[in-house]
Amino acid sequence: MEASSVAEQSLSSRAKIAVKAAFVHTLPVLMGFSCLGIAYGVLMASKGYSVFWSVLMSMVAFCGSMQYVAITLLTMAFDPIQVFVMTLMVNARHLFYGLSVIPKYRGMGWVRNLLVFFLCDETFSIVCSVEPPENINKKDFYLAISALDYLYWVGATLVGGILGEMMTFTIPGLDFVLTALIFVLFLDKWEQKENRPSALIGVAATVICLLIFGTQSFIIPAMLVILAALLIGGERVCKL
Repeated sequence: MEASSVAEQSLSSRAKIAVKAAFVHTLPVLMGFSCLGIAYGVLMASKGYSVFWSVLMSMVAFCGSMQYVAITLLTMAFDPIQVFVMTLMVNARHLFYGLSVIPKYRGMGWVRNLLVFFLCDETFSIVCSVEPPENINKKDFYLAISALDYLYWVGATLVGGILGEMMTFTIPGLDFVLTALIFVLFLDKWEQKENRPSALIGVAATVICLLIFGTQSFIIPAMLVILAALLIGGERVCKL
């Protein structure tokens, strides 16, 4: 029993050290997830979903932007093919950056499964830009970063869901949160000249598909056109 107690104490100590080191790097994520997660919880509540369902969605799906999109999908006639294609297109980026972290996560045993599940854009950015301190095990450090980001999102959703159920008034334009976020990200990328060609392709493809397919069906065709254009003319687009 003494050996087991020592092992548990050592594990607890390692976890505290890793979390303390990781917390500093995840502070920007905490700020962003707090706003977006709370807004998501409130928006879910405004559509009639209890805090249980909003938190469950965040715990199981954990896909940020697609969760916002799913709110609309949940309130309309269910079309499994549309949902599948939409989810695939919105989260396709995970396929690419997920492959790039395989070397970092190699040899981590069962923890690797958690790291893969917890992986999101923000966690990927931190993992790729920050090296573990010398006195901290790499597995502990990456797990701490991933778990903190995950808990930020789920916790913010919980707060938002509770607030949403308590509210006796509506907040006009709340469902515009995701659109506003994407627009801000677009402006941020537009400031970098090398990103402008791909941004223009995105805008042009969206406008054309909107005119052809209408407001109810343009998103998936636009995403397919953008993906095809970037894959076919990748190097040429980057050199423009």
